[in-house]
Amino acid sequence: MTLEDITPPKDDYLERRALRRGSAGWLLLTGLGVAYVVSGDFSGWNIGLSKGGFGGLAVATVLMGAMYACLVFALAELSAILPTAGGGYGFARRALGTWGGFLTGTAILIEYILAPAAISIFIGDYVESLGLFGLESGWPVYLVCFALFIGIHLWGVGEALRFSLIVTAIAVAALIVFALGAFTDFHVDGLNDIPVDGEAFGSNSWLPFGLLGIWAAFPFGMWFFLGVEGVPLAAEEAKDPVRSMPRALSISMGILVLLAVMTFFATTGARGAAAVQEAGNPLVVALQGDGEPTALSRFVNYAGLAGLVASFFSLIFAGSRQLFALSRAGYLPRFLSLTSRRKSPYLGLLIPGAIGFALAAGTGNGARMLNIAVFGATISYALMALSHIVLRRREPGLHRPYRTPGGIATSSVAFVLALSALVATFLVDRTAAFMALGVYVIALAYFAFYSRHHLVAKAPEEEFAALAAAEAELARD
Repeated sequence: MTLEDITPPKDDYLERRALRRGSAGWLLLTGLGVAYVVSGDFSGWNIGLSKGGFGGLAVATVLMGAMYACLVFALAELSAILPTAGGGYGFARRALGTWGGFLTGTAILIEYILAPAAISIFIGDYVESLGLFGLESGWPVYLVCFALFIGIHLWGVGEALRFSLIVTAIAVAALIVFALGAFTDFHVDGLNDIPVDGEAFGSNSWLPFGLLGIWAAFPFGMWFFLGVEGVPLAAEEAKDPVRSMPRALSISMGILVLLAVMTFFATTGARGAAAVQEAGNPLVVALQGDGEPTALSRFVNYAGLAGLVASFFSLIFAGSRQLFALSRAGYLPRFLSLTSRRKSPYLGLLIPGAIGFALAAGTGNGARMLNIAVFGATISYALMALSHIVLRRREPGLHRPYRTPGGIATSSVAFVLALSALVATFLVDRTAAFMALGVYVIALAYFAFYSRHHLVAKAPEEEFAALAAAEAELARD
């Protein structure tokens, strides 16, 4: 790309694309990090038991937890360097150039557009199973979800994040109450009660599907943490992002690890791994089995709905900010980054919402959409970890208000594990992986033939990269 490919914007270009700064402190950002993920504690992760058994999923969860922990520490450093709405795209843009930035941003968009669509279907299933208002899961429920929660986001980011924090607190409290109840009926024998596949290499009672089952369980181990990497997308709207962003990332990751361990052991130990491995509501099954609902199981069922709402709501936020940043810089059509009087990227909320609703209503296949989201996520993780490695090597003197513990070794672990998780998506659902790859190819064609020639010079991420290029030029001279 040459300087001729970067378009100078009109004087009011950035004024019409401004977010409300200082709306979120570290507490709201921490709540956002937990909200992205908390629905994964209520459902989804347990399917990994049918792929790897208790031992396989346990190992997969530890490895994926290590990947997210290493990635979060790397992102804490990168977000303190470049606190803009671009998040992962902005980091990769500086380290890997325009192609790297677009590849990363597109992968993140795939994750954050597909995941809310899938969760809206799960919300519909919960509404139907609870008998709320006599509604059945279907497009009217999905439409209400998107219309109501996008409307709150259009109202303003501060109001949206406070709402998210309240709903997330309810979901987390419910997980703690669930664990207290489930642990009273804990049986170690239930952890490894899935029948052993004697033909699988390395199979035993703890690894009923053998060593390959560990790898196949990777995507489900991710569900305990999937989405926490989206916290830096709120950097432009944060108070003192250089200090609050690393703090929020670290605390939210710590909370998620505790919730994952607690939920995993309590659920499988109370009813047995075999009983919950394919349940749509594993926590409820763990409490009541095939019996009549109890007061505790009904409470957890309602709280599961709250957890789904929290993740749905926050993922809409993340997707809109990633789309906003890519559009503002010209990687996607520029009109998508226009903001309202309340400084909300209204088209960045409405258009992904319309796409998500159409996918939910048209397919009704939440599991497949989540698998597509995981495919996009793993690509973005690998590229963000690589960005940290490249910037550490290429620009060691860059001002870093926060430094990743372990440095390049930490981000290298995240990089290797992210690539392993990417390959694992093909073991779980090849169709979903190839569908995501097809969307990726179409997006790359748009970038190659059009948008890379129409980038916006004054976008924060582009200015940051241009500054690096100018400094490198001076160093050579």
